[in-house]
Amino acid sequence: MRHPWRFLLGLILGVVISVVGACERTVVTSPPSAPETAVLSEATDTSASKPAALPPETAAIVASAGPQGLYDPPRGDVRLVVISDLNGIYGATDYDPEVDKAMALLPFWQPDMVVCSGDMVAGQDISLPEDRLQAMWAAFDQHIAAPLRRANLPYGFTIGNHDASSARGVGNTFLFQKERDIAAAYWDDPAHDPGVKFIDRFEFPFYYTFIFNDIFFLAWDGSSHHIPEAKLAWVEQALASEAAQQAKLRILLGHLPLYAVAVGRNEPAEVMDNADALRAMLEKYDVHTYISGHHHAYYPAHKHGMQLLHMGILGSGPRPLIDGDLPPWKALTVLDIRFDSPQVTTYTTYNMQTLELIEMEQLPRFLTGHNGMVLRRDVEMDDLSASERNTCEKQLEAALCRA
Repeated sequence: MRHPWRFLLGLILGVVISVVGACERTVVTSPPSAPETAVLSEATDTSASKPAALPPETAAIVASAGPQGLYDPPRGDVRLVVISDLNGIYGATDYDPEVDKAMALLPFWQPDMVVCSGDMVAGQDISLPEDRLQAMWAAFDQHIAAPLRRANLPYGFTIGNHDASSARGVGNTFLFQKERDIAAAYWDDPAHDPGVKFIDRFEFPFYYTFIFNDIFFLAWDGSSHHIPEAKLAWVEQALASEAAQQAKLRILLGHLPLYAVAVGRNEPAEVMDNADALRAMLEKYDVHTYISGHHHAYYPAHKHGMQLLHMGILGSGPRPLIDGDLPPWKALTVLDIRFDSPQVTTYTTYNMQTLELIEMEQLPRFLTGHNGMVLRRDVEMDDLSASERNTCEKQLEAALCRA
């Protein structure tokens, strides 16, 4: 005969074991107030279960975020961790703590791929000898690339001005040819394979395309403000290709942005030449997002419907935005892509010094750089008041105040 007390004891033990097991797997999180994250939260959360135990270094950083833990947003169909501007001072072979912190947190976010919008090393100094340049790339490999390879995480990137600037001098020759040669040699080494599925290696690592989870990526050489016509012809051909047009999404990676957003970078040579013409060409081929760096300031924007993700910095020298009174901060963005969502992309951006979320409402509703206004990604032209429109037109000509 089955004893009731034994049955009851077994039931209690089963419940206790289940609760303890769940606690061991769960990382406590707190919801953000950012509206775009809330929109995604309404959809079904497709996030995979966290591993039974995070690596000790990762767990310690997560615990440092506070009693509620580090916020982990709902996953989309594809998750990217986007980083930018990793370098320190000229010639540096070490990295700021925020770079190593970002790498240590990857097991927490569990991205499908890591993307970088340039400045992986600290070059752009013609006095740097070849052995120093090679030591810089070796340090990059140690801190970033090798850990990504060990984790089997693909790495999509674009070249920045401190990696291998395309600035030209007398005779239209590259001022930093030595740096470009060493950067190309590093990336052409099979041991440094970034793990992406190339479509066209054209002039890798300066110009190339790849596809990942039905997303077509194009990287162009935005390490200076001018892209030659012949290279733009390749860009247009690549975007018009069957591989690009049959993909569910098209994303461009470049270092310099189209429009100015940061103090100290609001100058013609700090953004791409002919920004409006470039944007019109990209829109023609339905490029959804341009991810850029260089300005060292996070600002999620759009113009004429095209998304412009101006990435924050992990390395040295964060800059304030050109409007508003926010302090500069170091930032990293977790980009979740949901193909059937009206927004398609959702950004969750962290202040990497405090691990707090950078909320959308904290940022200026629009920015008026020297070559045109951009709107915060959740603001439309019709949302601007007459006073806000007048503010732009006092700083720029009316034609540049159209977003």
